Amino acid sequence: MINRTLEQLQNMIQIENNPTAFKDIVIKGVSIDSRKVESGNLFVPFKGESSDGHRFVEDALKRGASAALWQKDVPDPPTHLPILMVEDTLIALQELARSYRNELDMKVVGITGSNGKTTVKDMTANLLALQYKVQKTEGNYNNHIGLPLTILSLDEDTDIAILEMGMSGKGEIEFLSKLARPNVAVITNIGESHLQDLGSREGIAEAKLEIIQGIVDNGLIVYMGDEILLKEGLSHYEGRAQIKTFGRRSKNDLYPVEMDTDQKGSAFRINASETEYYLPVLGTHNILNALGAMLTAHYFEVPYEKMNDGFSSLKLTNMRMELVEGKRGERIINDAYNASPTSMRVAIDLASNLPDYERKILVIGDMLELGEKEKEFHFEMGRNIDPQKINFVFTLGNLGAQIAEGAKTVFPSERVLSFLEKQTLVEELKKYTNAETLIMVKASRGMKLEEVVTALLE
Repeated sequence: MINRTLEQLQNMIQIENNPTAFKDIVIKGVSIDSRKVESGNLFVPFKGESSDGHRFVEDALKRGASAALWQKDVPDPPTHLPILMVEDTLIALQELARSYRNELDMKVVGITGSNGKTTVKDMTANLLALQYKVQKTEGNYNNHIGLPLTILSLDEDTDIAILEMGMSGKGEIEFLSKLARPNVAVITNIGESHLQDLGSREGIAEAKLEIIQGIVDNGLIVYMGDEILLKEGLSHYEGRAQIKTFGRRSKNDLYPVEMDTDQKGSAFRINASETEYYLPVLGTHNILNALGAMLTAHYFEVPYEKMNDGFSSLKLTNMRMELVEGKRGERIINDAYNASPTSMRVAIDLASNLPDYERKILVIGDMLELGEKEKEFHFEMGRNIDPQKINFVFTLGNLGAQIAEGAKTVFPSERVLSFLEKQTLVEELKKYTNAETLIMVKASRGMKLEEVVTALLE
């Protein structure tokens, strides 16, 4: 993590006051939450519309922070304490991260996409860790606050940092990319997330492609080559980075030549190696995620033949195709972290095609931020569920009810159950479960469907 004196910080960000009396104080790491301050941290308060973190500066210093930023339009700074006055604390945090990134002799992998970016991050980290010291974005620290905090948490002897880049609108990924200056930029796919803000898949593709704006000279752009919007967006690229594609089709630089799935994972072969790979995670879509990670690792000279060692110890971030066993022996796929039409279809297809289960149940709910066509997306999702492969459909939420209405056009009505209350759903669901049951749980993050999984485990 960042380890600098206050005197050194003066050369990294614009400071409005004179902290000479405290110039030898050392800060180690950065915190924005006074309750989670660790010894030596630089505390960064934010001024919001309804709350002001400056109220907690003195408390943060009492808890062990070495120093704190202070936004100059906030009155009554505690001048007897090690305070660095800045124009804007958020901008100062971002500029500190930019300066620290520029001082570090490390490579950076930037990853974005509508779906799969966290999975690709986890996979890439495992593959690169075979030969390098690697750090990666933890949790959802992937926005205009989280990414600077991630950069400032990097150790100076880290070889490669893997940074996830999220967004809610245009311009955000360009900002993050120019801050991080990736050597490799990965775009996993284009889905429907953020349609409410960006209006169309074309708008989403344009926003995701902003990641190439910060790429260093002679870097690498990796993207899902089956996605026509990405291909079109890069068709006139005139930069100095290489471009590599992955996907199902043989026109890509890396593609699977064999794929086979079982109840615990997937085996596959690729066009670039004779090795048979095994992923201990579910879903053929994760094979495609693995291909993006493999192209990235190969760029850093990790041999394809060695990559099985990285996959063998792979553990994805929680609630991403996480297979668990319920109290009655039922198998539950917890994919409740988030959902869009693209990822929901993937989840339904996975549950539909997994062998050796007598009963398969979907527990699915609202997909949020889909804009004006949200009801249509949900209805069509239900209408396209195969009643020959799925036994029961349980839905939660007002939009989930639209999935149920769509499902009732192809299912007998007694096999489709719709709920507005989670507890009622759980109580009914338990009547249908046994050791021969597979349950797929999927919805947007705001629905907190992992609580259904927890209830089945207890």
